[in-house]
Amino acid sequence: MTILELGMYDRLRLRKPHPCGSTDWRVVRLGADIGLKCEGCGRRILLPRSELERRLKTVLSRGASEYPMEGDTQHG
Repeated sequence: MTILELGMYDRLRLRKPHPCGSTDWRVVRLGADIGLKCEGCGRRILLPRSELERRLKTVLSRGASEYPMEGDTQHG
């Protein structure tokens, strides 16, 4: 069994749509739980990595070369 390779700000498409109608999500947290932000409405969720692997349909783009979405930057 291979471990899912994810990076910050990767864009993912899940199998079932969010209630807002969007199926696309942005990775905003990595660890045992993966933080996702809905690209349609901005809702944030945490999914265990194992559940995300089941729900994932495809990786739309890798976020390493992309800028964070507006409002995602932390001010120190």
